[in-house]
Amino acid sequence: MGKLLEGWAPQSEITAGEMRRGMDRLVQESVYSSATTAMTSGVILTAFALHLGASNFVVGLLASAPFLGQLLQGPAILLVEKLRQRKLIAVVSSVVGRSMLLLMAAAVLLPPGIGLAVVVLAQCVLCGVTAFGACSWNAWLRDLVPDRQLGDVVARRTVYATMVSLVAGLLAAFTLDRPGGTPEQRDYVFLALYAVGFIGGMISAWLVGRIPEPQMSPREDRVRLIPLLRQPLGDPNFRRLLVFLVAWQFAANLATPFFAVYFLRQLGLEMTLVMMLSVVTQVANLLAVRNWGYLSDRFANKSVLTVAAPTYILCIAAMVGASQFHNRDLLVAYLIGLHLLMGFAVAGVTLATANITLRLSPKGSATSYVATGALASSLAAGLAPLLGGAFADFFARRRFEILTRWTSPEETVTLQPLELSGWDFYFLIAAVFGLYAIHRLALVREEGEIAPRHMLQEVLDQTRRSVRNISTVAGFRAATELPGNLLREARVRARLQRRRARRTEVAKVHEDSAAASTIARGG
Repeated sequence: MGKLLEGWAPQSEITAGEMRRGMDRLVQESVYSSATTAMTSGVILTAFALHLGASNFVVGLLASAPFLGQLLQGPAILLVEKLRQRKLIAVVSSVVGRSMLLLMAAAVLLPPGIGLAVVVLAQCVLCGVTAFGACSWNAWLRDLVPDRQLGDVVARRTVYATMVSLVAGLLAAFTLDRPGGTPEQRDYVFLALYAVGFIGGMISAWLVGRIPEPQMSPREDRVRLIPLLRQPLGDPNFRRLLVFLVAWQFAANLATPFFAVYFLRQLGLEMTLVMMLSVVTQVANLLAVRNWGYLSDRFANKSVLTVAAPTYILCIAAMVGASQFHNRDLLVAYLIGLHLLMGFAVAGVTLATANITLRLSPKGSATSYVATGALASSLAAGLAPLLGGAFADFFARRRFEILTRWTSPEETVTLQPLELSGWDFYFLIAAVFGLYAIHRLALVREEGEIAPRHMLQEVLDQTRRSVRNISTVAGFRAATELPGNLLREARVRARLQRRRARRTEVAKVHEDSAAASTIARGG
């Protein structure tokens, strides 16, 4: 045990070879950790809970656990400062947290009520322990990776994590949807998914343990959380931003965690299709984030939010339209279009909310401002699904219909009624909270912001340019223009070389003439 702890101890010096191997393991670790997450959380976890007979409140509790677990980052900061061994904290928290997946896998072998309680308890422990690991991991990663390599490492981790998450999630959903599967067979499918997730988590922890950790810089002052978190509250503009962040996180997480329940229960969609909709959102997010980044750098983050946030709220309200379709093909097409738009909007909101928090934080005090924003957002995001799950059953027993009837002397025609039931009410209420969040955003001040209508025009122009750049016609045009450009460049270079050669020859003639004249005068 002592030798093992020595291997996890911080190093005063890290060789170039150790650094290179550490960078490779950082990328490898993302493959196993992202596969574990894809097979044991999100849509898969919601389906698992519903399979065990979870109520809407339990689904909300499971969805709130990751956000409420982030509140433990405060004590995690104190633990890191006290022990000053970030690798040890990260590895132990990873092993303990991922061990809960094995407990969740065994839940299918227990009576339904007990099994569901075990899943909820394990999820809460996993999310709480993960907060300690994430705190130490982020600080460790920042000190380990050189600035000139940080972008490359983060980009590679993101690419591999995204690819593996998409593939693993789709495979898991396809396995759960295989034809002829009985409830007993689904028990063993969930058991296998969580067991494989546990194995992937242990491999991830093993790789983390083999990454070198530099020693932390000497401790200057003792960290005190209360004064640290109290400082941003004295800034009026940042207080207005905090109100927006809290209102926004509450509105978004009042609806988002229950999309899967809505699709599976009320719309009756298959797991594979639900996972594919999630993939559509992620792909749209990846394609849009670069454009949002360009616009946030050129203008203000608030300007980005004035377009992206209302778009996302519109998508939440538009979920009501999905329940009005009776043709499956039209329903699927509608949901795909809606998820493309949601992915586009989420990319802008996520990027701009993180950036505006940093930008409105004064230099030298960014840590306290960012920490306060993160804790307030986590609290709101955690409470929203809890309250939503508690009230969801109330709406499940209510129904609202609007009938449109045309009566003439010849006949009476009743048009397709508008029917709102279950989650339809819920999404409309979430949209109302979202509108309040947008109202609070208008009170925030940021340098460089422009009018929403101007920002919308910029977004449309940037989107058109992106589509034009990746379109087939533009691609063929670029392919045909390239040889011509190369030929013109070669011709220009040839002319320059000929001119230089002529100038060299003329200069040499002048030198020879000058030398001959000198010799003649000397003679």
